[in-house]
Amino acid sequence: MPREQFQTLSEPMYYVLLALIEECCGVDIMKKVSDISSGRVIVGPGTVYAMLDRFLKNGIIKETVCAGRKKSYIITDYGMLLLRTEYTRLKIMFSDGINIIGGTL
Repeated sequence: MPREQFQTLSEPMYYVLLALIEECCGVDIMKKVSDISSGRVIVGPGTVYAMLDRFLKNGIIKETVCAGRKKSYIITDYGMLLLRTEYTRLKIMFSDGINIIGGTL
């Protein structure tokens, strides 16, 4: 049985949506993802623009400005729901890990 699209978010998807809580363009998204993750997550232009296209088509983000080739985006209410759902899922996973592994790491 195939997994429902956006049932869970990949790490780059999660960080791109975090970046889009504030309106920004593709180049700014790449920088914000790196800044938010302290350089741990790097997304290149191919990844970002493919993701933006997919998010747009699914109502997760919306285009806010289109000036020539520069486009800006922001997360939608539906996108915030997905982001919050993923955040909750990650917190539960973290909690489960603490319950099993405890302080042994």
